[in-house]
Amino acid sequence: MVSIKDIAAACGVSIATVSKALRDQSDISAETKERIKRTADELGYFPNAAARALKTNQSKNLGVLYMEEAGAGLKHEYFSGVLQGFKSQAEQLGYDITFINTNRTEGKMSYLEHCRYRNFDGVVIVSAIFTTPEVIELMNSDLPIITIDYVHYNCSSVSSNNVQGMNDLLRYITKMGHRRIAYIHGQNHSYVTKERMAAFYQALDEQGIDVPEEYVKEAYYLEAEPCEKYTKELLNLSNPPTCIMYPDDTALIGGLNAIRDLGLRIPDDISVVGYDGTKFSELLYPTLTTMKQNTDQIGKEAANRLIRIIEKPKTTLVERVAVEGTLVKGQSVGRINQ
Repeated sequence: MVSIKDIAAACGVSIATVSKALRDQSDISAETKERIKRTADELGYFPNAAARALKTNQSKNLGVLYMEEAGAGLKHEYFSGVLQGFKSQAEQLGYDITFINTNRTEGKMSYLEHCRYRNFDGVVIVSAIFTTPEVIELMNSDLPIITIDYVHYNCSSVSSNNVQGMNDLLRYITKMGHRRIAYIHGQNHSYVTKERMAAFYQALDEQGIDVPEEYVKEAYYLEAEPCEKYTKELLNLSNPPTCIMYPDDTALIGGLNAIRDLGLRIPDDISVVGYDGTKFSELLYPTLTTMKQNTDQIGKEAANRLIRIIEKPKTTLVERVAVEGTLVKGQSVGRINQ
C-alpha cells in the first residue's frame, strides 16, 4: 500500500509537506499542492481510514443489526433484498457496511457499546426483537439509527406499506365476490403483523363483512407446517371460508399441501392469497395472487435517510417512510358468483 512516505520520496519533499498538502493547508503553495496530489493519484494513494476518521470524525462505516427470527438468515428473500438495496446505495454514497455480531456470550459489550467501539457513523436495524433492553438502548441512544419494519419514537423508519398492501389485496378479493375470508397471519408480537391485522379488519369492516373469530389464526412467517394445520381446520369448518390469506408466499406452501390432501382444487374449490411476491412464488401453478414488496427500494430509502441523518443532523426530522408494493393478480383467486 502506498504511504505518505512514498509520495514524499517521489516528490522530493518532506513527509510533513505531503501531509499538509493532502490536508489542503494554506502554508503550502498551490503549485506544490497540485504536484503532490497528482503524484498521490498516480501512485494510487488512499488515506488511512483511522486517520481519516480522526480528521473528519466519521468512519464512513455503517453498522447492520440483523437477527432474523425464522432462522433463514441471509437466505430470507425479503430481508436479503432489503440488505442488498441498502448495501448498494450506501456504497454508492461512499460508505461501507459491517454486520454487528449478534452471537455474543454473557458479559460482552452491549449493541450500543459494540457500535461505539466500532466507531459506526450510524446503524440500520433490519430485523431484531425490538422489545429487548439492548435494542431499546440502541434506539434510544444519540447514535443515528434507522429501523426497517418497526416504528420507534426516536428513530426514522422505512417499511413496506402494509396497510396499502392489505387494502389492495382485500379490495381485489372482495371484487372477485368473496365475503368469507380467513387470515392465517404471522406472529402477534411483530409490528408488521399488527399493521396488517388492523388493515385486514378495517378494510372488511368498511365493506360490512363480518370476520368470525375462527377465521383468524396465528402462525409463523416462513413456516409451512402451522399453515398446513390451520388450513385443514378452516376447511373443515361447517361454514368454511372461500378465500384464505397467508402470512407470506413461503408459509402458503403448507396451505397448498393441505388443500391437495383434502382433494380440493385452487381456485375452483378454495382461493388462496400470499404476501411478498417472492421469486419462488412465480413458479407456482396456478399463479399466485400476492403483494410484491419493493425490497430494493426499501433498502435504498433506508440508506439515503440514515446517511442524511449522519451528514445533515440539524436538518433531519424523525420520518416514517412507507414504500408501496405491487398487487400481483394471479390465478389463485377465483370469482364467486353470488
